[in-house]
This record gives sequence, C-alpha cells and structure tokens, in this order.
Amino acid sequence: MGGCDTTEIIKKFGTPLYVLDENYIRNTCKEYISALGEYGNGLIAYAGKALLCKKMCKIVASEGLGLDVVSGGELATALQAGFDTSKIYFHGNNKSRQELEMAVKANVHAIVIDSFFEIDLLNDVCKKLGKKQAVLVRSNPGVEAHTHHYIQTAKVDSKFGFFVDDGTAEKAIATIAKSSFLNFLGLHCHIGSQIFEVTPFELAAKKMIDFAAKVKAKLGVTVSELNLGGGFGIEYIDEDRPLTPKEYIGLVAKQVKDYCKTKDMPQPKLIFEPGRSIVGPAGVTLYTVGAIKDIPNVRKYISVDGGMHENPRHALYQAQYKVALANRLDETCTEKITIAGKCCESGDMLARDVMLPPVKSGDNLVIFSTGAYNYSMASNYNRNLIPPIVLVNKGKAEYMIRPQTYDDIMNRDV
Repeated sequence: MGGCDTTEIIKKFGTPLYVLDENYIRNTCKEYISALGEYGNGLIAYAGKALLCKKMCKIVASEGLGLDVVSGGELATALQAGFDTSKIYFHGNNKSRQELEMAVKANVHAIVIDSFFEIDLLNDVCKKLGKKQAVLVRSNPGVEAHTHHYIQTAKVDSKFGFFVDDGTAEKAIATIAKSSFLNFLGLHCHIGSQIFEVTPFELAAKKMIDFAAKVKAKLGVTVSELNLGGGFGIEYIDEDRPLTPKEYIGLVAKQVKDYCKTKDMPQPKLIFEPGRSIVGPAGVTLYTVGAIKDIPNVRKYISVDGGMHENPRHALYQAQYKVALANRLDETCTEKITIAGKCCESGDMLARDVMLPPVKSGDNLVIFSTGAYNYSMASNYNRNLIPPIVLVNKGKAEYMIRPQTYDDIMNRDV
C-alpha cells in the first residue's frame, strides 16, 4: 500500500492498526470534482462522519472539497485544522444550543435544519448573537434505496428531516422565510448509504426539483442550492459492484440540468457529500492472530488482537468484508474460518465463514475497505485502546492519528 509493505509496517507500528493510502484518497477526490465539473456550479463536500481528523481535513481541503460535519466535535476539528468555514455544512437531527452557537459564530456556510424545534432554537441563537444564518432544509423525498434498513434515511419512517409529500417540508420553509435571522438557501436530502444504483438518486433529484418549483410558485422562495447528499456504495466483498463517481454524479448532474430546463427554472448550486467512497476503500486494518479454536464439524474460530471496539460494523449490521493473510497472501485458501475479536461479547465477530489458507498463531490478518466508519465508530469498550492510523504514500508511513495509551483512557477518571 502506498509503496509500503504492510508486514514491514506491522513491525514498525504494531497491531491492531488502521492504514490509509493517501494517494487513493486524493485521486478519488479528483474523480468526484471532475465528475461534477461539467455541471458548472457545484461543490463536492466530504462527509466527515466517515473519518475525520485534522490531517483528513487538510487533505480534502487541498483537493478543493467542502466539508459536511454532524457534531460540535467534527466542527471543532475542522476549525482547528483551519478549514474554510465558507465551505462547511453543519448537519444533525438534534443539534444542541451550544453546537448551533459554535456554528453561527464560526460563520459556517449553511446549517441544515432538521426539525421545527431546531428552527425555533436557531432563530433564538441568531437573535441573541445578532447574526443572520444561511440554512438548508433537510427534506425527505420518500425514496427508499436498496440497502440495509439501518442505513436507509429517506423512508417515511425516519428520524431525519421533513417529509415532502405531507406538507411538513413546505411548512418548515414557510416558517424560515418569515424569520429575520434565518436565510433560506435551499434543500438537502440523503436517501441512504452503500447504494449501487443510480436510479434512486435520479428519482430523488427529480422529486426535489419538482418540490423546488412548487416552493417557488406557492411561497415565492427560490431554491438556490440543492444538496443531494451521498451514500455511494463501495466494494466490501466480490459481489459488490460500485459505480464510478462519473456514473453516479455525472448522470445525476446532467439530469438536474436537463430537468431544470423543462421546469423553466434556474439551475441551483448542486452539492454532493461522498464520504465512505472517498476514504473507505483507501483503508485496511491489520491484525495479529492469537488463539485458534477448532470445534470439529461446527466452526473454526481464529481470534485477533482487535475486535468490535475498533470495527463495530459487523456487530451492528452484519457488514461483510474481504480478508486475507498479509504475510501469506499468495497461498491457496483452503479453510473456512470465522474471525473473532477479543472483546467480552459473544457477538464480537469481524467476519464469518471466510476462506483463508491454514491460519497459524502469529499470522498477520488484513481486512480490506475499513477506511470509513471504523475509526470514527471505535470505542474503548472493555477499556481496549483504539488503534492509531498510519498514512502511507510514496513509500513513507507516518502516523495520521497517534496511538492511545491506558493513561489516555484513565485521565478523566475522578
């Protein structure tokens, strides 16, 4: 990876260890910007929830991307990294007063409104600060993507946003339009994650443009920005068939441009928010095999020195991965095994029924496509340490996030 031998990386940095390929991240950023380039007025905003740290902020900023943050912690990270706040969008279904104050004071480009409660709260925050804040309205178009139900976000039954078809989204916009402290910029929607088809995005885009035309006709309010979110799928296993940025964004952007012409309305600024597809395939996690438990005619477990504390995705929604032995990559896979973590939970598994060469204690296991939603969802469960991240590029390997220590875990204990 990045000109580095992962077995040598293990000798230097130990395991468990996240490794990210910087060049892969940068090339994917370039692909997304190129895919949207023909539209003329748009922005690719990296979805920071996939993986955010100061170095990640600096990488995406240097490639010309904006940033989507979903918490005060993510916003604080961006601010400390010197990210241009005029390219930051602040999301979240239950932002606190403190988070909203932080965002308004930082002059973020837009806060994405998610509830009537938030309209009142943000209006009060802006009134007390004497500032006017630009906002988007998170609108639920009711387009259900074919993905795991935990990561579908545009169902009628969703905690996110205002439903378009029942009039609540229109009511939210009308309420914002009456405020002296809120400036309505446009609409946001996000239909889910790990999506492999372009059709759901096209349906969502069409529905949002129809809604924008309705808002203009009924309320006299112009949708100057249309944020269609992210959710573009990546390859975790061989059966996954992700599309390219051009196939996702290029097609949808063209449809938006053409459909705006038929509706005789100006093209809005078009924003997409890829996260997983930028950083996910760029990362792997490296482990060392410890205990091996073979239950004849039942299952063979190999235990590694990590687990659900640094990769909870299998435990959360049965996520699947490709795996290999980094130190014996060219050997034939002849055994079906299940990879167990070290946490004190029966459900602490990283992969089930995968094929590997005969595994030995001390082997180095690699799990692919772990750059997104692994470190960002990691915890200190069982007071295990969250692994560091090493960034590789042009034969060099350096810490992107340094290792935790036990003192780090305990230093807030009273």
